[in-house]
Amino acid sequence: MNDAADPVGLGPAFDRLAAEDPDAPAVTYQDRTHSRSAVASRSNQMARCLADLGVGEGSMVTIGLPNSVGFYEATLACWKLGAIPQPISWRLPAVELAALIDVAEPAVVIGLDPGGGRPWIGADDRLDGYDDSPLPPAVSPSWKAMTSGGSTGRPKLIVATTPGLAGPVAAAGPLLRVGEGETFLCTGPLYHNGPFLFSMTSLILGGHIVVMERFDASSSLQLVERYGVTYMYLVPTMMSRILRLPDEERLGRDTSSLRTAYHLAAPCPPHVKHAWIDWLGPEVIAELYAGTEGQSATMINGTEWLAHQGSVGRVVMSEMKIFGPEGVALPAGEVGEIWMRPPPDQSTYRYIGATARERDGWESLGDMGWFDDDGYLYLTDRQADMILVGGANVYPAEVEAALDEHPAVLSSCVIGLPDEDYGNVVHAIVETRGSVTDDELRAHLSQRLVSYKRPRTFERSSEPLRDDAGKVRRSALRDARLGQPSASGSGP
Repeated sequence: MNDAADPVGLGPAFDRLAAEDPDAPAVTYQDRTHSRSAVASRSNQMARCLADLGVGEGSMVTIGLPNSVGFYEATLACWKLGAIPQPISWRLPAVELAALIDVAEPAVVIGLDPGGGRPWIGADDRLDGYDDSPLPPAVSPSWKAMTSGGSTGRPKLIVATTPGLAGPVAAAGPLLRVGEGETFLCTGPLYHNGPFLFSMTSLILGGHIVVMERFDASSSLQLVERYGVTYMYLVPTMMSRILRLPDEERLGRDTSSLRTAYHLAAPCPPHVKHAWIDWLGPEVIAELYAGTEGQSATMINGTEWLAHQGSVGRVVMSEMKIFGPEGVALPAGEVGEIWMRPPPDQSTYRYIGATARERDGWESLGDMGWFDDDGYLYLTDRQADMILVGGANVYPAEVEAALDEHPAVLSSCVIGLPDEDYGNVVHAIVETRGSVTDDELRAHLSQRLVSYKRPRTFERSSEPLRDDAGKVRRSALRDARLGQPSASGSGP
């Protein structure tokens, strides 16, 4: 299955796995395990239902389902018709859903009523009347189309140019450290690229997916122990929440089956990374830095990280360089904008609803960082999130990492607010556990940050500031405090 030249489509490839071992576990959800044959049969029925509604090769199909076995069946159904699965949050409000439908123009929506007479099917619609036998072979022109909020307030689609073939998707396994037959714990929302990419790769490599409806720190370790999970997807927020469990609970769970704990999506505070390495061992921990667009990537394991603390790794795919504002490549040690370039005449994605930020074949996602002399990349922050305080650059991620080291801070978000004297001042929004005063937070930060980086003001939040994928929307939070409509949008 790991042959990159494998011409079999993703849907037929899963049916082939089901034929080889029909009773093997495919997806476990809410303590019920669904076999390969059951998932294959159900996805065949759903594919025929979608075909009756007009879905064919190249059609976009919007999937608005929560994490569930049904999400995997819907994705497989799309692939079996040569259609393109386009996941979205199942909790989208009507206005955001309408904006996304306007961009995607799907043939059918699954799980949500898009209105306007567009065909859709509900999550619980019965498919008993449809044939569950395999369909004729088909290959999608794109194996996924992920959604992201756009800078104009409209969502954008990031459509992979990799076709829906088993070979190329399985070939990503070594980079992701996904082996054949993994028992994979999917902790994040499947409408985000990381959970989708990791779990679908594992599924096509014959893995058993244990999918959580929603992340919970205690439940995640229970599932690792119960199902002998070998591979776990994480974001730093999840890692912090697991570390905050009582020691008798965290250390009392049997995690010996874990071979890989892979994290990405947001900067990981060094104290969190250290704690995980100390707990599970450096050989288990791995980190990836890349965009959904997939132009380039870095990777680092725990052993390398101990020698290059704070790094997100060396480039393992395509090219990556640091450029200054005038477009001049910067030497090691200097902070600039990160630009990526895939091999010549190769494209990894196309946008719908947006235009790439491109210069001479190089593309930027707006992240800032620097390389050390050994070629290891260190992230500072996104260019758009940088706060200019009296002419000095303040990167919110650095301040948030320092705040998150306080035992009473569960999550934080740092933004810049206008100031007549300095231009901007640093403002911190914190979600706390128990009581902690502003002065206590200031004292904590005084040992970690120079004065101009420390927040001038603090604000408390009663809700988590990062979503289940570890993402925080600084621009929207800033706009809300300035009484402005968000310019960054709130795409899923």
